[in-house]
Amino acid sequence: MILGPIEAVRLFTRNIRRARAFYTKTLELTSSFADDRLAIFETGQAKLLLELCEADDPETDVLVGRFAGISFTVSDITASVAALGARGVVFDGPPARQDWGGILAHFRDPDVNVLTLVQYPA
Repeated sequence: MILGPIEAVRLFTRNIRRARAFYTKTLELTSSFADDRLAIFETGQAKLLLELCEADDPETDVLVGRFAGISFTVSDITASVAALGARGVVFDGPPARQDWGGILAHFRDPDVNVLTLVQYPA
């Protein structure tokens, strides 16, 4: 095999302190590194890196506030949506069963990056 497992996924923010608080306090991810421009979170498999983008930088404007394509696996999506909702997380809609059998629920972080919860079929 030429490639190994995915090591890390980068997500971009305009406010690293606010984003770090959301990911540590609201989502309860464990931070393994943080400074003024970067935060690294352990997720159990790949690391999640939050990287600061300067405000009004035309080269990075497209990186913040988009569908991130990052999915967090949960065993009970209904319970996870309820628990995160109680912490102020707003979901784009109720969990939806997919044609392939899994269930997805999308929510946004403070930078409006869209993240996903996924419950895989049994």
